[in-house]
Amino acid sequence: MKVVGSEVFADVLIVEPRVFHDPRGYFLETYQEERYSRLGLGVRFVQDNLSYSKRGVLRGLHYQVGRAQGKLVWVAKGEIFDVVVDVRRSSPTFGRWFGMRLNGEGATQLYIPEGFAHGFCVTSEEAIVCYKCTDYYSPAHERGIRWDDPDLGIHWPISDPILSEKDSRFPFLKELSHEDLFP
Repeated sequence: MKVVGSEVFADVLIVEPRVFHDPRGYFLETYQEERYSRLGLGVRFVQDNLSYSKRGVLRGLHYQVGRAQGKLVWVAKGEIFDVVVDVRRSSPTFGRWFGMRLNGEGATQLYIPEGFAHGFCVTSEEAIVCYKCTDYYSPAHERGIRWDDPDLGIHWPISDPILSEKDSRFPFLKELSHEDLFP
């Protein structure tokens, strides 16, 4: 297993678990607490999530304040373009983003620590996305940023996404109050 920092954020980690292939297919451990802890991911996960989406769906950009969540994300089926945005207002990389493709053919995982907004769009016919969270989902603490915020300049691989009503109403980053961001 290999863990490296992303090219933009040292604390957003790309995890390459060991995959065991044979004529039947493959097997991998998507998470093993002791091993991940030794490699720098010593966090406690309390909730597992799974989303199913069709081509063109964009989910995000989501985060929680007060009940912040770190997330370990991977794709079980299909392909997504996964994006993280730094929303820590005192960070030298505040407002910068990092994106990468994740797919069910590989085992690559992305660890997104607290202080980052997260979103993804589906680039295959359908996708099943799995993620572990370090805190529980809390609607009262949920926040978001518009996917097409021009100040972020995210290079999404789709132009006319399918959005939830909630995601389509998120504000731009510059419209968020200090209380809606991380210190």
